[in-house]
Amino acid sequence: MFPVFCPFLAPFKGSVARSTNFWCMTIFCLCNTTHRSHSNSDSTGLLYAEAMSLPTIWVFGDQLNRGIGALATATPLTHRVLFIESAAKISSQKWHIQRAHFIVASMRKFALELRSAGFQVDYRMVKSMGQGINEHVREFAPSEIVATEPNSYASRLLAHDLGVRTVSSNQFLCHPSEYQGFLGARKSIKMEDFYRWQRKRLNVLMDDSEPTGGRWNFDEENRQPPPKTGHDRWPEPELYELDEVDEQVLDAMHSHCFGKLPVGQWATTRIGALERLQFFIKQVLPVFGEHEDAMLKSNWHLAHSLLSPYLNNGLLLPGEVVEAAQSAFREGKVPLNSTEGFIRQIIGWREYIWNCYWQWMPDYAHMNALSADVDLSPMFTDPSKTSMACMKSVLSGVNERAYSHHIERLMVLGNFALIAGINPQQLTRWMWNSYIDAAEWVMVPNVIGMSQYADGGMLATKPYASGGAYIDRMSDHCKGCVYDRKKRTGDDACPFTVLYWDFFLRHQERFVKNPRVARQVRAAQQLQDRDELQVVAVSMMKKLNKGAL
Repeated sequence: MFPVFCPFLAPFKGSVARSTNFWCMTIFCLCNTTHRSHSNSDSTGLLYAEAMSLPTIWVFGDQLNRGIGALATATPLTHRVLFIESAAKISSQKWHIQRAHFIVASMRKFALELRSAGFQVDYRMVKSMGQGINEHVREFAPSEIVATEPNSYASRLLAHDLGVRTVSSNQFLCHPSEYQGFLGARKSIKMEDFYRWQRKRLNVLMDDSEPTGGRWNFDEENRQPPPKTGHDRWPEPELYELDEVDEQVLDAMHSHCFGKLPVGQWATTRIGALERLQFFIKQVLPVFGEHEDAMLKSNWHLAHSLLSPYLNNGLLLPGEVVEAAQSAFREGKVPLNSTEGFIRQIIGWREYIWNCYWQWMPDYAHMNALSADVDLSPMFTDPSKTSMACMKSVLSGVNERAYSHHIERLMVLGNFALIAGINPQQLTRWMWNSYIDAAEWVMVPNVIGMSQYADGGMLATKPYASGGAYIDRMSDHCKGCVYDRKKRTGDDACPFTVLYWDFFLRHQERFVKNPRVARQVRAAQQLQDRDELQVVAVSMMKKLNKGAL
């Protein structure tokens, strides 16, 4: 839901275009009215009046699928469809150009697909969602406006305030109402328990009442460090050629965004997303599992699916993705460890995060249990502002393609922000603006809970803090870095190592009581160079804030 600041008529040939003076925008109304032959003008007028009073389905930019919610039973004869691009959304802050392009181009192309299927589509580019609704009502006087439950807390409040009726969403495999059945009278919840409940409930990788292969997970097989050779063993992701709609979106938005322009990495249609799914299932999933947590500076994708953007904006649905993976396993084309590891991400972690968001919002987004108040470092917006090899590599990748895989997010970017004490809300906003697959329901629980422990342990039972040793074991970043991951003091001491120990010293009263990290706290307390380490940590933080670390 982003604005366009100049008229683009080419992709909407045959539509009715009304020029406005607002920020040099053109508002489009795609009205594909079905015409029929009639015996007299009265019947023609009656049918026109009926067409004008059709109920309207308002489709949000992350619900782009004919099978989702309100659209699932709609036909061109029963409903009109409304899309709204909001100028307020894009003007509120800077977004990565690939993220902005992905959202807007996907919306426009889906609108065109619906129009080609015979739907009357009203596509509006206006200052705000409210303005779009009001103008639509004035022009078409729909019998009602209905929307599928929006995927953010704020959007649901907006829909309610605008008098829009909402229907239940099937965009996820576990609706929050179903999640309440899982919670029951549990005093504590764990993702692993939810994942097993999902496996049983959905009958995924199950042999009667037992997990296929006799095990619920294959984490041990799926957490190998990167291979020493063969860093190009994983298939290179396919690209698509940008079309006229893509170019028009980019022309309109590039001045309001940051990051490198897209090269066709991220599909913007349902057909393109399905092609990406098939590519992953056939060529990548068979080798997915083993190095799931590895990081390589020379290979940004490894065997990751790269499907999260399409799941998060509706071009793909989780059920079809899980079924494709399970079918490939049943046909003997994919090993069990790869299949289970991938499916765990979809029906386990993704659905768990989705439901935690709805369980704890809206207060959850503002939590800061560790009182982290350091401003986001300049390196996050300019990777040249750091000499840390791992941070520079990951941040450069985000700038280049609006993406880094989950371990880089958690154990490099998130880990560093945690031990440096960076404000969790600032980190959440940066990730929301920067990542191709970002959504509030994704970023808030993952950053506030999993990554930054800002919720005090509601989501994760321990802070995901680690020093340079972990990064050295799971990546090739440390070799050749100006910092020595084994050193805690000195000019070349590794910032991850120094700040890791400093983190547990700063928060020792809290975490010495946590059985999962109490040993690390006691080890920090017993360091012989503890005082010197803390002096080095203070010096590092000054460099960090200046963009000189």
